Amino acid sequence: MKFGEFHLHVVSDGKFRLDGGAMFGVVPRVLWERTNPPDAANRILLGLNCLLIKSSREVILVDTGIGTLYDEKFAGMFQIDHSENLHDGLKSLGLTSADVTRVILTHLHFDHCGGNCVRGDDGTLNPAFPNATYYVQKGELEYAKAPDPRSKGSYLAHNWEPVEASGQLQLISGDTEIVPGVQTVVTGGHTRDHQIVKIQSDGKIACFLADLVPTNSHLRTPYVMGYDLYPKTTMEVKEKVLKQAVQGKWLVFFEHAPSVKAGYLFEKDGRIQLEKVEP
Repeated sequence: MKFGEFHLHVVSDGKFRLDGGAMFGVVPRVLWERTNPPDAANRILLGLNCLLIKSSREVILVDTGIGTLYDEKFAGMFQIDHSENLHDGLKSLGLTSADVTRVILTHLHFDHCGGNCVRGDDGTLNPAFPNATYYVQKGELEYAKAPDPRSKGSYLAHNWEPVEASGQLQLISGDTEIVPGVQTVVTGGHTRDHQIVKIQSDGKIACFLADLVPTNSHLRTPYVMGYDLYPKTTMEVKEKVLKQAVQGKWLVFFEHAPSVKAGYLFEKDGRIQLEKVEP
């Protein structure tokens, strides 16, 4: 999709399942199951949608999906479906992992940075994007290294340690312009230092919402994940960002929606609704 000076592409790293109750927090199942039918284990289908931002000089990847560094038990627990994957997606665009110049990580949960690294023939872990600088909030890395018991299972050190060891990990603090027209914006909420990504060109704005609004089923303010460490912050920031998106006619991207990956927001009868597009 052409977007000003950029080309924007959703690149899928497959699908997986998480507990529906955890994905919708205090929202009763009778409401969310209408559009997100759970399986026998109460898990709902979710996408692993990464965003590729391409310009004449840059190939920027936002998040890296769930990757391949997991065992059979992990794959079964989350019902990982890798029939689509990040590297095949890049190939379909005429790119390889070596072409990626920058990787922006919204946060360090395993389903957002699991594709950071790959295992070599000798068994060692190496950055999957050898020529890229990886960006993450300094506070997010600090927390990932010493999480509380509630969050410990979401942070897997093998997803960032090889990148840090290679010298490719750049820590940022607060809202940061990565390149002209591409900016990270700290939202907090899901984690203390969770960030979204804004793309601006030719007077237009696009926004990768990450886990601030993980799917198009989370547009209503109270629809907040049980995983969020600071749910009140999520609600406050989400309300603000979505209002800006409506007023500014932003193109928004949903990282975990299994089918509706992008669209434009509008308000009707006092509720924010979505006009979907195919990115």
